Amino acid sequence: MTSPSPVEVPQPVLDLARSARRVCVLTGAGMSAESGIPTFRDVQVGLWERFDPMELATPTAWEDDPEQVWAWYAWRATLVRRSQPNAGHLAVGEWQRRQGVRLDVVTQNVDDLHERGGAHVLAHLHGDLFALRCSRCGASSGAAYPELEEPVAALEPPPCDRCGEPVRPGVVWFGEALPQEAFLAGVEAAQEADLVLVVGTSGLVHPAATVPHLAGARGVPVVEVNPRETEVTEAADHVWRTTAATALPALVALLDT
Repeated sequence: MTSPSPVEVPQPVLDLARSARRVCVLTGAGMSAESGIPTFRDVQVGLWERFDPMELATPTAWEDDPEQVWAWYAWRATLVRRSQPNAGHLAVGEWQRRQGVRLDVVTQNVDDLHERGGAHVLAHLHGDLFALRCSRCGASSGAAYPELEEPVAALEPPPCDRCGEPVRPGVVWFGEALPQEAFLAGVEAAQEADLVLVVGTSGLVHPAATVPHLAGARGVPVVEVNPRETEVTEAADHVWRTTAATALPALVALLDT
């Protein structure tokens, strides 16, 4: 169980959390940053610093050079594997396991830190780095990224068991639509919640950024947890200027007090 914390939790936020029987936690890159996972652009160091990630993470880049794109994502997967869930991830998992509460996790992150932190994720809005699938027929694949000690310039993607075409990362690339089922599930979870907690997201990436606004339009209280002002701030009923690993354990520790 989460230990009591000296962190001061805003009373309106605590009151909402204590009374909520259905909670939606929407998380972004700030949720994983405290685990040491580089942001999308921060991966561009060393071998990759001369590449624009917005040019690598596209269907066109895959068609032109799948070996290069696969190597880049294999290195990203290595960085995720080296990271551990932080106190915020663990607190979300604990809150989700509480009796009498339904807590849905909707994340923009493609990593697996929520799952490793003990939480079930309702929706990965931007895909799942480790949910590999065929680049042609779309079949799920049991293949895995290789273990890398250092980044490499090119790697051959594994073949699809069904059709033999290259397997691709399970993420949403620029120019691709969000998985409709995941997005609709996330919107429904937010609109049906008693509380939406938006943690560590800039609110710049659409359509995921619309989720808190859609919840607020239904009268659902929205709380933003972020050390900085973001595009979510205007949609929030309450703002808590701190980080996920600070706020969430403190909040969960006080739910029974």
